[in-house]
Amino acid sequence: MDLLLLCVFLPLVTVAWGQYSDYYYGPYNYGDNDEWANVYRQGFNFQCPHGQVIVAVRSVFSKKEGSDRLWNYACMPASQSLGEPTECWWEEINRAGTEWYQTCSNNGLVAGFQSQYFPSVLDREWQFYCCRYSRRCPYSCWLTTEYPGHYGEDMDMMMYTYDYYIRGATTTFSAVHRDRQWKFIVCRMTDYDCPFQNV
Repeated sequence: MDLLLLCVFLPLVTVAWGQYSDYYYGPYNYGDNDEWANVYRQGFNFQCPHGQVIVAVRSVFSKKEGSDRLWNYACMPASQSLGEPTECWWEEINRAGTEWYQTCSNNGLVAGFQSQYFPSVLDREWQFYCCRYSRRCPYSCWLTTEYPGHYGEDMDMMMYTYDYYIRGATTTFSAVHRDRQWKFIVCRMTDYDCPFQNV
């Protein structure tokens, strides 16, 4: 009986795997030799190459280094259906020591991060580098789980599904641990131009 079930379900599993396996992004290349985008307590500016967007974020925390983190990012080309970016810009600064929520304005997608460390609050301020693709609009948006799962832990967030893009984030800041937890705002984008913009 078990052999009969195996013979029935194995072809179904194989077909299902073939249908969905194209939607997996990984593995990720975090830049040259897996180096970090920053050193502890220093500012940094990371931008994906033209036409690419952020698809993975990695970070390690060090209490002895001013409760700061090392950061690294992986980029992938945006779907060909989006075309080329029509404009890119830096969003407003998110201040250190506060909680914040921000999406890229003008229906943009996150294509980079800029950050500056502030020893007075043992935290960083942040800016998103955003790129707009014609007048494509977000839909089916959701928030990821918290990264890291607990303050002070290492973090490794990866986009596993093709055609979903990071549009922003919401973060909470712990005054006790002097660390942040992130939830990334992830959306699909339309294959056609839309008449509206997000606020």
